[in-house]
Amino acid sequence: MNNNTSRNREELTSGLTVTRVGMLVNFALFVIKITAGWFGRSQALIADGVHSLSDLLSDVVVLLGLKWGRKEEDESHPFGHARIETIAGMFIGLVLIGTAVGLAYSSISTISDRVESSPGLTAIIAALISVGLKEGLYWYTVKVGRRIRSLAVIANAWHHRSDALSSIAVLVGVTAAYLSPAWAMADAYAALVVTFFVVKIGAGLIWSATKEVIDTAPDQAAMDQVKETALRVPGVRQTHDIRARLSGGRIFAEIHIVVDPDLTVRAGHEIADAVKQSLLDDVAGMARVIVHVDPEPDL
Repeated sequence: MNNNTSRNREELTSGLTVTRVGMLVNFALFVIKITAGWFGRSQALIADGVHSLSDLLSDVVVLLGLKWGRKEEDESHPFGHARIETIAGMFIGLVLIGTAVGLAYSSISTISDRVESSPGLTAIIAALISVGLKEGLYWYTVKVGRRIRSLAVIANAWHHRSDALSSIAVLVGVTAAYLSPAWAMADAYAALVVTFFVVKIGAGLIWSATKEVIDTAPDQAAMDQVKETALRVPGVRQTHDIRARLSGGRIFAEIHIVVDPDLTVRAGHEIADAVKQSLLDDVAGMARVIVHVDPEPDL
């Protein structure tokens, strides 16, 4: 097993683990919020509990995206299955926007209908627990997502944060209503503010996924690293026509290297292999690279 394959398997294991932890937390929060909302007389907390249950759908999508997207290439998919992860990330972005629209509609309806409640202390404690757990889950998930360069996992992290933000809105509302019935509409107004940030996050995720679908190149720092890494290999005199695209958070590249024109075919091939291995080992996220060998032109 080469280093690249071993690293891919380790990244897959990390992604699956953090997503499964998220599923457990979301299910636990669903039970806590529904129970506390019922006994604490908080409609907002019950609605937030349903939100936590819907998060399980996102977790399932991410699990499938990771398992299928990190599969090795086969005859039907010679470049691998990484785009499945990209699609999963786009789906989570759409779910976030849909969640924000639903939250906005619910908030506007509450304000319009003047729906008031008298939540108890139990609802406040449950909302506090939700904020703490979901924010902690966001940081854990986004750290893993960035390390394994998975748009789907990063998108799921932002979904966790959107739940934390909605729980903050609920916390504001139930606390205000608990302190004074005159402030019963506070959570609805807070929720409207939250929807703006959730839509922004969802749109950003969709844009990131779209850039991968249309084969956008990695940032300039990554492209520079590809060139510098290739030039460090003994025998490489120049590089040119470096092309790269992102797919599933990983880099697929093509590079031309210039070598001594008097080298044998075998020697040139060995230099190309050394360049390929260096790029796979040293450039973060490099999944596949094609190296073309060109002789240095006569002056």
